Amino acid sequence: MGFAEILGALPKFRRLLQEVTADLRTHRPDVVVLVDFGGFNLRVARIAKKLGIRVYYYITPKLWAWGAGRAKTIARTVDRLFLILPFEPAFFAERGITRADYVGNPVADDVAAHRPDPQFRHRHQLPLDVPLIAVLPGSRRQELEESLHVMLSVVNAVPDHHFVVAGVSNLDQGYYAHFEGRAPNLSFVFDDAYNILANSRAALVTSGTATLETALFGVPQVVCYATGLVTYQIVRLLIRVPFISLVNLIAGRKIVPELIQNDFTGRSILEVLPALLADDSPARQVQLAGYAELQAKIGQPGAPEQTARLMLDYLRTEAT
Repeated sequence: MGFAEILGALPKFRRLLQEVTADLRTHRPDVVVLVDFGGFNLRVARIAKKLGIRVYYYITPKLWAWGAGRAKTIARTVDRLFLILPFEPAFFAERGITRADYVGNPVADDVAAHRPDPQFRHRHQLPLDVPLIAVLPGSRRQELEESLHVMLSVVNAVPDHHFVVAGVSNLDQGYYAHFEGRAPNLSFVFDDAYNILANSRAALVTSGTATLETALFGVPQVVCYATGLVTYQIVRLLIRVPFISLVNLIAGRKIVPELIQNDFTGRSILEVLPALLADDSPARQVQLAGYAELQAKIGQPGAPEQTARLMLDYLRTEAT
């Protein structure tokens, strides 16, 4: 999200870490369950370990992408890992960490639980007889500023489809208002991304969890990402994976196109998007076949329940 933005938030995180430390010393729980957010939670893990408190980690830091050296910290401070990506157990095993279980991906639960709204198009005054293209520009201000204007630069070039931007109400609405009325085949729908996907023919998606959600809805997609120049140059030195989208990372090969930084332009979008719209398009069929492979690797819904059961079992059998 940008290194300068993180630096500006450091005082807040220092204060929160002090509060968490005080809570752990006061309440002495049987176990600390950490969820994601490695930059903060690995510090919590070190503190909990010093206090003699067991540590479980659900949705571990993405060490396979960058910062693999942090595996040593995890080996010293975390008692059990609960992994949500199918290639993660092998990654940690290669580094001597075998106290790890693949539990499935919670995104599969979210998608399986969704019940499409049959009145979705009526409710948002979307055309009934025109195919939709979902635009998922992300839920953070930096993502929106870098991506949305490029994504929407192609709207007029695809007049026979209606573009629907998945907005989020927690951001300043001025970011979206700038684009409203730009074209008759453009609409904005807030806090309803799953219904947008359930009704869409294809999608433009900012890299992140949304790429996996889009795949599980069976919607062919173009993955997009751009960030500040300085951040991008630093990230290029750190990242150790061949893809940025979860779809391609889980599959272990390129299923969806990725347009990154300088390759992320209106022209490049128009080079790949039209081929995803026709039923008999090889590009569309390749993605749909890849999605079926992806679904098989992820497994069935039930990740949170599976994780909770395992945590309780380990806590009962391994507690000293």
